[in-house]
Parts: sequence; structure tokens; C-alpha cells
Amino acid sequence: MGPVLIIGNRGMLGQAMCNEASARAVSWGGLDLPEFDLTDEQAVCRAIEPGCEVVINCAAYTDVDGAGSNEAQAELINATAAGMLARRVREIGAKLVHYSTDYVFDGTARTPYPTDHPRQPLGAYGRTKAKGEQLLEQSGVDMLLIRTSWLYAAWGKNFVRTIAKLASERDSIRVVNDQRGRPTSAIHLARLTFELLGRGAGGCYHGTDGGECTWYEFASEIVTHLGLGCSVEPCLTAEFPRPEPRPAYSVLDLSRTEECIGPMPHWTENLAVVLDDLKVSIA
Repeated sequence: MGPVLIIGNRGMLGQAMCNEASARAVSWGGLDLPEFDLTDEQAVCRAIEPGCEVVINCAAYTDVDGAGSNEAQAELINATAAGMLARRVREIGAKLVHYSTDYVFDGTARTPYPTDHPRQPLGAYGRTKAKGEQLLEQSGVDMLLIRTSWLYAAWGKNFVRTIAKLASERDSIRVVNDQRGRPTSAIHLARLTFELLGRGAGGCYHGTDGGECTWYEFASEIVTHLGLGCSVEPCLTAEFPRPEPRPAYSVLDLSRTEECIGPMPHWTENLAVVLDDLKVSIA
């Protein structure tokens, strides 16, 4: 694989992508705020030069509730900028890797969402990501679109780190038990991205850990693995209303991805690796 450009390289997924590229001895460069603004089309054209073979876009507006009150900004980053990026990548004849979300679906399914299921987002965040997908499809760029969900790592702001902190400070916590999905280790997502690229994959794929769970089950596993004495209690979404809706069921079907690169490790296995890293970092 030739030169790779990682946009958003300082973010949670971006850091994992840089580490994975280095581990594979792939030549890469990174772009991120404040030096690089993805919403500035001239900056995009200057930064993405001929000779780059793959552009991996890890940058996104991911604040779900924030998108509800600032949808224009979320759309600028998740859709408009993604479309500009796609046009530039097509101009130089490179391949674009872009990440989307389970939130492009409405959460009413009872079986995992296949990659070709119609997009029906519930809220502002999902709408902006769905529009980004559409702009990429319309651009004609050579792309690998990977939808993911419940992303976590031993660094950055995410559910795993939040639960670990709360459980170390409190005797009990309550976590919703009526939202079901698939957690995704950023390390695993970076690895499967390069594996898909190595097999020439294009179009839409789903990339998550294997298995599925509720947020309550996810939190319980975190607390148990860390050996914390905090009690984790299940509750309903209705007991903790949020400004923006969350899909009740957002399990992404992995069959296309697994046909290409093999079975996804179970989420408990990937979580254990991240929690062990987290224990080292906070020791």
C-alpha cells in the first residue's frame, strides 16, 4: 500500500489508525485541527496532493445531542466537508475511506441491519451522517464506506472510560438496558480497515466487534473486568431522557465484512484488551 493520509489523526479513531499504519510499515501522514480545516475546500485541495493513494477520513462531528442544537455545523462537517473531500480524492485518483454510523437507521428492526438497508435516521446526527453517505455515493469517488457503532478506546472520550471513572467513584450506577447494539474497539476498527483495503474492498461495509449487547451489559462487563465494587443497575431509556433520540436496536450486520476478512472477535475479547491498556495508563 502506498502513501496514506489520515485526516483527524489526533482523534480516538485517528490515533488507532496511525498506530495500525505504523505497525504495518505503511507510509502515512496526518492532518487535524487546528492546522487543517476539513471544511475549507482550498485547504483540502492544497493538502491532498497527487501521489497519495488512500485518504482515511477519521474526522467527524460526533456529539449526538450537540447535533440536535447545532445541526448546521454537524452537517457542514459530516456531509458538506465529506462531499468536498470525496471530490478532491476523485480528482487525484485516490481511494477514500470514510466512516459512518448505526444512527443512519431508525432502530425499529429486530434483526441486524444489512449494508443495503434503507437509511431512516431518527435525529439530527443520523441525518447529517446519512447525507454524508449520499454525497459520497453521488461523487463517484473510489470509496470504502464503513459503518460502525459504540466506538471505544483506552484514550479519548468514550463510554468505556466514562464508566470506568464513574464506577471507581460511586457505589452504584444505572445504565440503560433497552438499547442494543455492537461495541467497537478503535484498535479493531483500524485493523479491519487495513485488512479490507488489502483485499481491495470497495462500497459499504459494517465494521464492529462481534456479538451484541445492551449498554447495561457493556457497562457490567467493564466493571467486572476492572474488579470494581460498584453495583451496575439496569434502567429504561425513558428514565434518562436525552435531547436527541437513540435507536433502540442498532445491531449492524457483519456478514459482508466477515465474508471478506473472516470472523470479528467478540466484543468481550476486544474490550479486555482495551481495559488492560486502560489499567496500565491509569496505574
